[in-house]
Formats: sequence, structure tokens, C-alpha cells
Amino acid sequence: MNCSLSQRVREKIARLKTIFEELVVFNRVIGLRIGELTPERVTGHVEMRPELIGSFTHQRLHGGVISATLDAMGGLAVMAAIGARHKDDTPDARLARFAKLGTIDLRVDYLRPGTGPRFTAHAEVMRLGTRVASTRMEFRDSEGALISTGAAAYIVS
Repeated sequence: MNCSLSQRVREKIARLKTIFEELVVFNRVIGLRIGELTPERVTGHVEMRPELIGSFTHQRLHGGVISATLDAMGGLAVMAAIGARHKDDTPDARLARFAKLGTIDLRVDYLRPGTGPRFTAHAEVMRLGTRVASTRMEFRDSEGALISTGAAAYIVS
């Protein structure tokens, strides 16, 4: 029984990754790939590409890519938390809950320029209410240096 339960959880995680990486077109455009996906924490990464450069002189990542990645990761963290809270929902019911999700407020603090070959982001839910969820996010370079932080609020109902 544990084997089938963990198989179902793995299938749900795989579906959520597919939605986020492939069906959310902008995430696909920036190359956002999901790593860890748990109800407590989500991680992802973006590889530097010429299309993502905001400062051609210094080869820096565009700030919009950073903020979009932080927003996406915050939203994914909320989805993971909602999925855990409503784990007995059918897949269609879960997708209906996810469809209600929207960013209310996003704050990004840019601390360093985004340079390097790869960037990682993680997010966690600080509070999941019945109407609003709050998250915190971080964006780091390939050496682990903190480039940006974010905080966001999402409508969940």
C-alpha cells in the first residue's frame, strides 16, 4: 500500500512539473526547470542563455527573468502546499484549485548582478490561508551567492 501511495505522489509531482515546465509557456521560454518539489519547499533553476541577457556589455541576466522566476517559484510553492492540504482531491479538483491562483503582490530585492552559467531559485510558503498565501523566495548564482530575494502574496480562492 505504501508503494502505491508513493507512486501516486510521484505521478502528481511529475504532472505538476510538466504543467510548470511545458504548459506555462513563459516558464518554457526562460528555461525554468523544477528540481525539488515538496509541500515545504520548491527549487528550480535557469541556465544562462544569450536570449536572457539584459546587459549585453556585462553579460548580466535580465532582471525580468529573475523576477519572473521568483514569482513562478512562489506560485509553485503555493501549489505544492495546496496539493498537500487537499491531497484527497481528484486531479481535476486539484487543477481547479490551482487555476484560481494569482499573484497579488510581488516584491523583489536585487542584491547583485546576475552573472554566471546557471541560477537556482527556491521558495517556501510562510502562510497558506483560505484566501491568501504568503511566500519567500531566493535567487542564487552557480556559486551560491545570493542575487535576489523576493516576497509575494497569492490569491488562492
